[in-house]
Amino acid sequence: MTSTVNAVIPVEELIATAQELSVTGRWKRASRLLDTCTADDPESRARIARAAAQVALEQDWFAGTDTAAARIEAAEKEFPGGDWDLDFARLRNTYRRLLVVDGRLRLGPDGKDPEDLAALRREAESLRDSAPDEVRRGWAEMYLGLITDNHFADLAGAPPHYASALRAAEQGDDPLLAREALRHLGDHDHDAGDHARALDRWSRAATLGAAAGTVPGTLSQQLLLAVLARDSGDEAGATALSTEVARWAEAIGAVRLAAQARGFLAGVDPTAAPAETGS
Repeated sequence: MTSTVNAVIPVEELIATAQELSVTGRWKRASRLLDTCTADDPESRARIARAAAQVALEQDWFAGTDTAAARIEAAEKEFPGGDWDLDFARLRNTYRRLLVVDGRLRLGPDGKDPEDLAALRREAESLRDSAPDEVRRGWAEMYLGLITDNHFADLAGAPPHYASALRAAEQGDDPLLAREALRHLGDHDHDAGDHARALDRWSRAATLGAAAGTVPGTLSQQLLLAVLARDSGDEAGATALSTEVARWAEAIGAVRLAAQARGFLAGVDPTAAPAETGS
């Protein structure tokens, strides 16, 4: 038997709770919470719809689902005058979708429409330039770096965007943005053979992620620390750590991360960079 309770909850608290659930990997619970709430005024309804789209994005990234596009379209109807955060959500979803070619993750531009990639980069630049505050400008910079790295394979062009995102995170006190920037700066340190600097950045990213409550994000960071353990010759430590990452990721439904961890156990380097194209 299902019972219901009618209660008045400030929309700020509702959205904050859903976001915290999402960060911990409880995406379905966060979505159900938002879907079961109703609001009398259009502004609150719009904010709830936007939060639901953002939760769907996180679920799609880690759980391998494809729910965000419909959520974004529904939320956009609630913002007839446009909304920066929804535009950014659409950018993130387009970035994610363009990573998959013929059903497989593909880094670099091969197999992708150059016009689609150019439009994605222009949109990221526009969002950076129109951001309403420093933190959101930093998130747009972060995605400019990811687009430059993972769609254009411009390995020299990406780190300045990550460094700008990190400065914005530190100025705006956003630990999740700082974690993301440190994670990818560490990737480039690792690719350059500077394992000491990579360890420093990846360890800081893991600490920031754990403090912010991101379970899948912290697990993904632990996998990178397993990479360094293997690089240093500690195969037993690398195996033990990545085995736990795979087990935990499977338990929370983070199927993409679990597959990465299993691939690492089989000898695949999850940090392997795309080939240079000269772009």
